[in-house]
Amino acid sequence: MLQIALLTLALASGVPPGAALAPAPAADSTATGTEVVVLETVRGLIMIEVDETAAPRTAANFERLVQQRYFDGTYFHAVYPGFKIQAGDPNTRNADPADDGRGGPGYTIPAEIGLPCVRGAVVAARLPDVVNPERASSGSQFFILLADAPTLDRAGYTVFGRVVRGLDVADALARLGRLPDVPRGAAGPNPGHRAFIGRAYPSTRQLRRSPAPGD
Repeated sequence: MLQIALLTLALASGVPPGAALAPAPAADSTATGTEVVVLETVRGLIMIEVDETAAPRTAANFERLVQQRYFDGTYFHAVYPGFKIQAGDPNTRNADPADDGRGGPGYTIPAEIGLPCVRGAVVAARLPDVVNPERASSGSQFFILLADAPTLDRAGYTVFGRVVRGLDVADALARLGRLPDVPRGAAGPNPGHRAFIGRAYPSTRQLRRSPAPGD
């Protein structure tokens, strides 16, 4: 099942094959300085500490999209209990769930592979190696891991942050995938507005010394 989920995730990353790399400079020239981003969901708050050192271009892009309110009014369109929840698709704002998992800003971000794919990691989605040998990341879609995923480490994914508060909220959102009336969309079980993100915004709280998820 994990292999099937990983393939589905890769194929539904919202990055068209051959998409151009984003003209995103290094983080020191475009980053907003945001260290923590809050996702305000229907199940509670998820607080993400963005790693501007390990993945500067990916972090800068994410922070810029947050400042632009790109994620406001979207939802987690693919949820797998015990594996991951995926969001970041602007298509989830429209009335057609059939295109969920296929949207994005129209560019990719160069790979910044280094941090491990562990529970609580915030990871950039991407297309598979066969059409994306550079392992470039989606311009907006990302997922939160709910378990360690060594298979993703071997495959090579860009981790650009970690959940420092609200991992229980992410688990609750993932459990929606078990409901019998949740349809299976292009990227996986899609709970629609039951996994709604009202807004995403920079936090004024500094959580650099917060414990790692599970501590």
